[in-house]
Amino acid sequence: MSLADVLAAIQTGFSQFRIQDLVDILIIAWVIFKLIRFTTNTRASQVLKGVGVLVLIFILSNVFNLITVRYLLNSFLVSGIVVAVVLFQPELRRALERIGGFRIFNSQKDTPSYAIVKQLGLAIENMSRRRVGALIVLERNTKLGDYVQTGTILDAEITDALVENIFEPKTPLHDGAVIIRGERIYAAACVLPLFDDPNISRELGTRHRAALGISTVSDSITIVVSEETGTISYARDGSLIRYIDHEKLEEVLNAHFCPPQEKLQLFGKKNDEEGKGEETENGKRKFRLFKRNR
Repeated sequence: MSLADVLAAIQTGFSQFRIQDLVDILIIAWVIFKLIRFTTNTRASQVLKGVGVLVLIFILSNVFNLITVRYLLNSFLVSGIVVAVVLFQPELRRALERIGGFRIFNSQKDTPSYAIVKQLGLAIENMSRRRVGALIVLERNTKLGDYVQTGTILDAEITDALVENIFEPKTPLHDGAVIIRGERIYAAACVLPLFDDPNISRELGTRHRAALGISTVSDSITIVVSEETGTISYARDGSLIRYIDHEKLEEVLNAHFCPPQEKLQLFGKKNDEEGKGEETENGKRKFRLFKRNR
């Protein structure tokens, strides 16, 4: 094929190009971009790489006329939808939950509110300092009714004293997870699914594995306090962020759960022992949520 033939084919292709074709290409490109971004730093990214290698081999088998390889790969790729559902079941569930969680479908604002973040901050700081293990799940759009049934229903107002008392060693409800629904402690001593990746660090105990496990099947945020070291971690979307300081934890909680009108600058020094706060330039007050009045 000469260069003139190639140019003629390109010209013919552009002459038949429609606006619908452009829209079609943009939609597919957007889907591929979102798929790559959604699976970045997850187990699904490795699976996608494997699928990409198989597709490349399939193309090469067509080029070099490798009949047996082409037949086997064709049989595998024909059932690709079923294979994708099996391989990407947790990721597909999270993706559909995110689609259903768009504001057009769900106008409910994130909870808990600023006051709840304050109470959780106080409790987590004290448990971290005393090295009391804790596992706190903040329920969001995905309801965790299946896991609530494994624990004890409390439906109680959130206070730092109650949260600390639940996780106090040798108490009836300390072993398991607390699930917070809305602005209330809905259940305690709940059993969560464990993360089953064999490559997970051996340093992570059962609480961290449970936090990762629930984060792969829901959009919840799970806070972990290590019993051995007192360090604070949180899990979301199948990722575990470890060794979080109190300020960073509050930033995470506030960014995800405080309503817009309550997104104050939550960190700052108090002026006095009564905790009146420090006046900011816009007239709102700063609060340090993790420190009690002493």
